[in-house]
Amino acid sequence: MPSTMGRLRRRLLTPSVTETLLETRGFHRKTPEARQLLETIGSRFLEGYGHAMAARTTDEAEAHLEAIPERFRGFAYEGAGMAYGVLDGMPGWKRDGVERLLAGRGGAHIYMVYVGIGWSMGRLPRFRWANVDVLDPLLRWLVLDGYGFHQAYFHTDRYVHQQYRDERFPWPAHDFPNYTGRAIDQGIGRALWFVCGTDPGLVATTIAKFPKTRHADLYSGVGLAATYAGGCDEEELTALRDQAGPHRGALAQGSAFAAEARLRAGLMVPHTASATRLLCGLEPDEAARITQEVRPRATGTGSLPAYEVWRQAIAERIAAVTEHR
Repeated sequence: MPSTMGRLRRRLLTPSVTETLLETRGFHRKTPEARQLLETIGSRFLEGYGHAMAARTTDEAEAHLEAIPERFRGFAYEGAGMAYGVLDGMPGWKRDGVERLLAGRGGAHIYMVYVGIGWSMGRLPRFRWANVDVLDPLLRWLVLDGYGFHQAYFHTDRYVHQQYRDERFPWPAHDFPNYTGRAIDQGIGRALWFVCGTDPGLVATTIAKFPKTRHADLYSGVGLAATYAGGCDEEELTALRDQAGPHRGALAQGSAFAAEARLRAGLMVPHTASATRLLCGLEPDEAARITQEVRPRATGTGSLPAYEVWRQAIAERIAAVTEHR
């Protein structure tokens, strides 16, 4: 049972569910079914956020999160990651909420929790941002992915229609600062799936307006969102794959990441399998297994972080496997 202070935190700090409505955001409404899906994802995200804000303990929050239907549970954990990121940045709050969430059932949702931390960066002053140095050096780039999604979702005109990019973004980890824009672009790409209402044609025309050097990372984010969130049929997935053109490898890499995230958390759903078959040419377990087989053990000492070396290796392995089928 939430405490009085917990209920107050939830009331004061939880965004209104109206902020996730496509009409409010000005996002494309492809079909009533696609609109309902995207708005349900938004409401489940906020539900997870609210549970984390109100709960006395992470165990209490997890009890509520685990009751959310499988298709949307990962988004609820993403919301919880944001909530604990916000709480950890508040004065007087012990900065271990994210750590406690990941030490429990949230560990199976580490990808989504890290992305949620990135959302909190969009809501806090920089001196209150999470200490990313304590996060997994390989996966912490997902925090920037989450930040990019937040910015494109809530500041769509600037980050999507004006293609804004912060070339001096203050990445707290201070490693590979030249890569921060790329990691943020991967989150912007995920957000495009929502901004464009799961319409592959609109996704392609929107990406085409960005500088070509940004297309691969944007398509990677799209592949992840299309596979994890769903929202289109096989014909549309085929169109998305074809429209990606030279960036089909990036699209497949994002799709494989989504399959791994769902399988790791035990949240496999039919639309994820359809997406990996069409975007990767693989079953979801095959795509997920590749992400682990080529996962680097070192954090990277060259010109690119290990995270980017990993992403490239996934795309290359998928291409090699499918070429011989």
